[in-house]
Amino acid sequence: MTIMSSLSPRALSAPESGIVEVVNYARGREGLIPLWVGEGDLPTPDFISRPAAEALAAGETFYTWQRGIPPLREALVRYYQRRFQKTLSPENFYVAGSGMQAIKLAIEAITSPGDEMILLTPAWPNFAAAADLSGARPISVPLHFANGKWRLDLDRLEAAIGEKTRALFINTPSNPTGWTASREDLAAILALARKHGLWIIADEIYALYYYLGGRAPSFLDIAEEDDRILFVNSFSKNWAMTGWRVGWIVAPPAMGQVLENLIQYSTSGVAQFMQRGAVAALDEGDAFVDENVARARANRDHFCDALIATNRVETLKPEGALYAFLKIDGIANSRQAVIDIVDKTGVGLAPGTAFGKGGELFMRACFLRDPAQIAEAAERLRAYILAR
Repeated sequence: MTIMSSLSPRALSAPESGIVEVVNYARGREGLIPLWVGEGDLPTPDFISRPAAEALAAGETFYTWQRGIPPLREALVRYYQRRFQKTLSPENFYVAGSGMQAIKLAIEAITSPGDEMILLTPAWPNFAAAADLSGARPISVPLHFANGKWRLDLDRLEAAIGEKTRALFINTPSNPTGWTASREDLAAILALARKHGLWIIADEIYALYYYLGGRAPSFLDIAEEDDRILFVNSFSKNWAMTGWRVGWIVAPPAMGQVLENLIQYSTSGVAQFMQRGAVAALDEGDAFVDENVARARANRDHFCDALIATNRVETLKPEGALYAFLKIDGIANSRQAVIDIVDKTGVGLAPGTAFGKGGELFMRACFLRDPAQIAEAAERLRAYILAR
């Protein structure tokens, strides 16, 4: 028996990231404009880093609260009061080692091996992979794409619900499409969940990156106290903290001990000094977040307008999130196309093949970067498209 053949089938089935594949192919090239991963180019601001560094220097390096330090959970209460007009309790919040871990823990909390979890695709590939690794089966329900816009097909969603369905995974605003559920969409999804006795895992990480004004509609706007909804989120996008790996779950307090146990047996909690930085992000970071959102909106407009003007790109400006999901005339294989594009233009894109059903013909570009870089990337891609 070889080393590889002795590994578990679950581990062996974990797919290589189609995004990381192209990053590894072209990382470090001179003149590269990397729009392939979902992060901005700003470092974490000092008002966040400083309290973390001070706490580290002060010796806050011991085991800590599994659910998160009380000041962070209290700061999350204040954040939801300000941004979501929702009064929650510290007992609703559980701090995780990244948004990715929050997703994994949420799936593990509500599914058993053999259960099914429905997700709307195209979708960030980690959603389905996390389900697979937890023993649940991800079921893809593609969004409908027409006239440059993505829409939810509610009949298709309900038709996918079966005896083994345990949860609906809803990411809105969506990575990679930018599709943003309306309040009516959310009400219809919640009605389906109630009708069939399903959980909803709501990934609302991009809720503040909403370009129609204010924040995006949330299940928090319509949910009742006994609805089965877990919210997963992260400090990564709003506060330029992608490398910190700090996230959170919003859950019914009755689940507290279950989630604490899952945290205990995975990471045993997030470093306390990092949580001090997260408190500062929530309490002092509104202006920084608003500036980031305004920057993303301006970049979205410039980037998308330049490419749409070629009349070769079948994509409208997204309503939310950080991505242009581009469908370029004549491109039938996005995996091959992103390699060709990075070779010929130096612009790094993520292939739509990485995002599941419905994404095969598309390419994702993250526009949360320096406006000059976004303008240059748009010009390089425009020239590439017109030369085809």
